Amino acid sequence: MNPQVTIKDIARLCNTSVSTVSRVLNGHPDVSEPLRARVLEAAEKAGYVANGSLRNKSKANTIAVIQRGEGNLFFPQLLQSLLPNIYKRQYSCLLYQIATDGDEIRAATTLVRKERLLGILFLGGRFNYTKEELAPLSVPFVCCTYTNAFGCLEAGDYSSVTIDDSQAARRAVHTLYKQGHRRIAALIHEEADHSIGELRYQGYKAALREHGLPLDTGLVECAHGYDLSRAYRAAERLIQRRRDFTALFAISDTMGLAAMKALQDAGLQVPADCSVMAIDGLEVSRYVTPTLMTLEQPVATLGEEAVRILVDRIEGRAGNRHLVVGTRLRAGASVRRVSPED
Repeated sequence: MNPQVTIKDIARLCNTSVSTVSRVLNGHPDVSEPLRARVLEAAEKAGYVANGSLRNKSKANTIAVIQRGEGNLFFPQLLQSLLPNIYKRQYSCLLYQIATDGDEIRAATTLVRKERLLGILFLGGRFNYTKEELAPLSVPFVCCTYTNAFGCLEAGDYSSVTIDDSQAARRAVHTLYKQGHRRIAALIHEEADHSIGELRYQGYKAALREHGLPLDTGLVECAHGYDLSRAYRAAERLIQRRRDFTALFAISDTMGLAAMKALQDAGLQVPADCSVMAIDGLEVSRYVTPTLMTLEQPVATLGEEAVRILVDRIEGRAGNRHLVVGTRLRAGASVRRVSPED
């Protein structure tokens, strides 16, 4: 973060007034949601840090949103649902971003101590917390988009709102199978990273088993990251090694978009030579050619329910809860039907 960035700087970046930026940063509801989202995004990217007087005005009713991962394109969409739900409940919001490999629990405990927060919404995080790690965290929190799938926490130790990542991957592969595809490649993060990537890879393998298809590890490529450049290079490696697959399942839209580019750069047409399907439902994936077929995460529901659960905890109406929401198939031109013999 850059403490030299001022409200005037943010106002200039957003082409709006200083007073409007001040109202947004202090959680006032009398600002349109598109402008609010624009101001918050600009403040986050610029590394704005509020001065002491502004913090003192809002810290008595502040919820922090801690985003893990700078380049995750899904989180800005989710923030457009989270923030209005926070504000309409008369809470202010502190946005805090950490690196993909950052420690969100350490960041949270530091913020709680400095800002007297009432609660925390984690956007992204580890899937293997322990009770000892969470002990210093003295306020309610909700894991949004992930859960403690690989840890030892009990259900009553935390709250979460997420999709079933393994089931979503199974559904994606099943969709490709129904279109006649039998040689289905996979672009993943890591095989065993104890995170969303591993869950979605497990779903891919489960779907293959359900349809009697063997797991061909030569058709699986690890990107070792979720950004476009790493996914593109991983897809390149896969294409250089094998060209006998008729479909590719990417565990995220970002990876799917990169894979489509790599396939096209290698002289292969999507979907004529290879179909591509992913999970997430990024808005940008609607506007590529061909449109990416994907399983959309319901951002409106994720945001509304995460805030509802957290506020209920803060205000003493309910204990920890866990909600699993479904995905929705978004049709796209990146998948075509083939003969199972192809």
